[in-house]
Amino acid sequence: MLALLLEGPQHGYALKKRAGLISGQSELHNNVVYPLLRRFVKEGWVTQRKTGGERGQTRVMYALTAAGRKALEERASVFGPEEAASGEKFRLRVGLFSILDSAARAKILDARQRFLEGEARKYAAMVQQIEFEIFSGEVVRSIREGIQRERKWIERLRRLTRQDAKEMARAKRGKQR
Repeated sequence: MLALLLEGPQHGYALKKRAGLISGQSELHNNVVYPLLRRFVKEGWVTQRKTGGERGQTRVMYALTAAGRKALEERASVFGPEEAASGEKFRLRVGLFSILDSAARAKILDARQRFLEGEARKYAAMVQQIEFEIFSGEVVRSIREGIQRERKWIERLRRLTRQDAKEMARAKRGKQR
């Protein structure tokens, strides 16, 4: 929810719709969205202000604060073995790489790579020890190919991270002049 506010202030209804789409639903329920937003306002991570709606109704606009951005960065930087084992949590972190520094990005990529290496070893041993019938063998082959694709993607992300760090350093040097 906090990450959705990185793009700028939004109405609660728009947040509800977008968060739902990201989570694979048409929208999140009000009982999920609005208590979260109230908590974020209480924490000082989000501000709210009332605005007029298109049909004369009052709508609430939510915006991320500097403290909210910092909290989001801290939360996104946490990436232990449990998170590394989740493709969804990994992809969420990658989606937030633009707000994370190079060290946090590297830590996330390293953790996911270690997990994938363990999975690759596990499935390689499985193939050596078990004679699969045609369709279960196809499932294992697909999983192994997915692991290989993701390992290649991680290498691409590492290159993009290095490139981004160089561009940021150049921009910083340009501002200092």
